[in-house]
Amino acid sequence: MILTKRVFLAAPFKQLLDQSQTMQTADQALLTQVMTLLEKNGLVVDNAHRREAWGQAMMTPDDCTQADFQAIAACDVLLAFPGQPASPGTHIELGWASAMGKPIVLLLEAEATYAYLVQGLKMVGDVTYLTYHDAASCLAVVSNWLLQWQNQRELVGTDAYI
Repeated sequence: MILTKRVFLAAPFKQLLDQSQTMQTADQALLTQVMTLLEKNGLVVDNAHRREAWGQAMMTPDDCTQADFQAIAACDVLLAFPGQPASPGTHIELGWASAMGKPIVLLLEAEATYAYLVQGLKMVGDVTYLTYHDAASCLAVVSNWLLQWQNQRELVGTDAYI
């Protein structure tokens, strides 16, 4: 049986909106490139930024909380940019994923400093830390992780991978 794997891509949102309440172009471009990479590898990506039209179709607090919680519950892995400065929403999503026992992949900027609970999350959950310097290296580390993740799934005989 072939099952499609689901990824929830978490990242700062409100702090990256400009005066027109639209996500800044460079941040939007990186998230779009990561989503494209994941989708080209057969993954279904759930992402609030895209769902909410990069800020132009913001959901109510109740609706976005419920949508994100349900998407994390349904995902196979949470991939997250924790934010620098810290993104409160992303940190809540990390807590949900950790409490649900979901594998978490954290994308960390090489020169940034992160909250101690982000740095130590591996002590209570299945966490992979990937460090990057720029958009190109971010895509490279995600691509490398994805290849390793796919190979791991094949080695342990889990469901087929698209």
